[in-house]
Amino acid sequence: MQVTKLPKFHGVAPALVTPMHQDRSIDWKALSALINHVSQGGVDYLVVQGTTGESATTTSDEKKKIIETIKESNAYQLPIVYGIGGNDTESLLTQIKNTSFDGIDAILSVAPYYNKPSSRGVNEHFNAIADACPVPVILYNIPGRTGINLSPETVLALAEHSNIIGIKEASCIIEQCIEIAFNKPKDFLLISGDDVQAVPIISIGGVGVMSVIANALPNKFSEMIHHALKGDFVSAQKILGHFLAIDSYLYEEGNPVGVKLILEHLGLMKSQVRRPLASGSNELKIKLVNRCKQEKLI
Repeated sequence: MQVTKLPKFHGVAPALVTPMHQDRSIDWKALSALINHVSQGGVDYLVVQGTTGESATTTSDEKKKIIETIKESNAYQLPIVYGIGGNDTESLLTQIKNTSFDGIDAILSVAPYYNKPSSRGVNEHFNAIADACPVPVILYNIPGRTGINLSPETVLALAEHSNIIGIKEASCIIEQCIEIAFNKPKDFLLISGDDVQAVPIISIGGVGVMSVIANALPNKFSEMIHHALKGDFVSAQKILGHFLAIDSYLYEEGNPVGVKLILEHLGLMKSQVRRPLASGSNELKIKLVNRCKQEKLI
């Protein structure tokens, strides 16, 4: 359990997976159990319906029920960040208008994908979202999925908007993170979107991480991040080595395939994912579980 309460959106947020039955319908009981698991594991807030939640293949009705289930299961009253992003600005503005933000503390909005807009187009897109959204907006930069990279110049320009409060940085370009960290407004949040880069990003001024592995191993992962936030990088580095040893396996067959295999091993849910993702192979599960055991993570 948490001992010290961090400022909002600091620390560890699991990018929550969406548990599914074998027939690919959502397992609501397992979703409630997952919220209890990560909350008891010491995470600081929750991210709902991001990439790891398979948001691309959940329906609008399912999204509503997912957020309501999480609110009902949130016994620790952790802040909630809800994923609302896409590549159709007008559609997103309608979605924001039709969303109940009761119990939602911020949204996470991914850079518009496929269209490949110019930096001016990106600015117009996010400014329109921030103008319309009744809760703060956290940008999400993940060029490996979107096909565009939010440059430091673009991020710093958007950071001037009063309702854009931070960025989840998953570019894995550390120089870019440094440039943002050194030039951003004081209260703009730099959040790692990569588990193993979280400690280095905290060392340059980051405030935490939106994490995949924290779904399955919240205790150890939160311990590592909290050490780093206290400036104890020696202790954080020792734990980081164990997570580095399993990190590549997590994404070998796509995300959230790997982390769901670990969650299945822990008895928290089935490892089922929705197509076009394919469920994890038995070979990957054996590799992941054995490596987790070798690293004393499970």
